[in-house]
Amino acid sequence: MPSNNFSVGRDCQLVVMGPFGRVDLTHVTGFESRQVTAPVRVDRIDGTQLAAELPKGWDGFFELERGSSAVDDFVARVEAAFHAGGAVPAGTLYQYVAEADGSTSTYQYDGAVFKLSQAGVWRGDQSVKQRLEFFASTRRRI
Repeated sequence: MPSNNFSVGRDCQLVVMGPFGRVDLTHVTGFESRQVTAPVRVDRIDGTQLAAELPKGWDGFFELERGSSAVDDFVARVEAAFHAGGAVPAGTLYQYVAEADGSTSTYQYDGAVFKLSQAGVWRGDQSVKQRLEFFASTRRRI
């Protein structure tokens, strides 16, 4: 349930379906996604500028406080499948947003691939922060 007349971080829930099933991310502290586009610019002879942004997918990341081996195990399984010569299918992300009007918006990121860009720094008496990046070929509202 939204807590304001605008979105805040707690209004978002995320589900990761990796190539081998659901990945239960522990202690997600941040999520960011961005549309990837390719710019096209036209400079007409009369001086008029025209432009288009061609959709080229979505990318982003999860910030995590490591609470289990789920992300490490997920990435290890993808790597093992790759090195065994098998095809590694893409995954899917789901984002559920509790809107201020009480409705829920659901977005599905298709063709998602993942990279553990930060596996963590291990120090005494400090939490281990991880960063799981993704690229998805499309995002659609469902």
